[in-house]
Amino acid sequence: MTSGTSGTSGSGGTETSGSGDIARTLELLWDTGRRPSRGPKPTLTLDRIVEAAVQVADAEGLEGLSMRRVAAELGTGTMSLYRYVPGKGELLDLMLDRVQHRSDDPADLGDGGWRAALEALGRSTLALYRSHPWLLQVNQSRPVLGPGALDGMEKVLTRIRPMGLTDPELLSAIIMIDGYVVGAARTQLYEREAERRTGLTDAEFWQAQVPHLEKAMASGRYPVMASLSEDTFGPDFDHFEFGLQRILDGLEVLVARRRRESAP
Repeated sequence: MTSGTSGTSGSGGTETSGSGDIARTLELLWDTGRRPSRGPKPTLTLDRIVEAAVQVADAEGLEGLSMRRVAAELGTGTMSLYRYVPGKGELLDLMLDRVQHRSDDPADLGDGGWRAALEALGRSTLALYRSHPWLLQVNQSRPVLGPGALDGMEKVLTRIRPMGLTDPELLSAIIMIDGYVVGAARTQLYEREAERRTGLTDAEFWQAQVPHLEKAMASGRYPVMASLSEDTFGPDFDHFEFGLQRILDGLEVLVARRRRESAP
């Protein structure tokens, strides 16, 4: 679940949540609008259209997403889609809510307390961005909130409420996790993109620099870096997990302090 309040993609996003007709989007998200009553019996459903749009974005990115492209994916004419959704802006918000829907399985947020829930949230959010990298192209600083987003938020807040923090602080904890994950996901995406564009694997890229780096380290100009162990920049250290645990350690300190302050 992405919180939306963290400005998921920042100013670098290629699309913006809420850029369509917000009233119509909310009707579609919450199924409160009138259904088409005239014309031939519908052969499509809004659910199929949104699912097809997600598949297109997963495969081709947002730059490949258009009403025409989604229609082609469904094997229908472009104009038939407009009976269900006004345009790409509204469709994007439906897609965002679709992919943010959290499973009803409580185990998805771990089987422990608030720390296990936030830990699971961090990992599942990273997996979400890996599965749908186009999410990083969307500015979600002003999300249109549908059932997928609110259901996910409700589940997380229910699990972390026992932290004993104020309500704004609980929300901030979620934003903190989301912001951290976005940074990690973007770095991983950029690494894959760099490999695709250059044709060099990560190992090949760094190996090409070894002769120059060895000379630099032997020069005496960088004594601290020269003293680092050989595995410092190796692939075996999980930087994402290390950072996530340190954030949770910091929250542990705050939770413990609040419990001491509220003790009789």
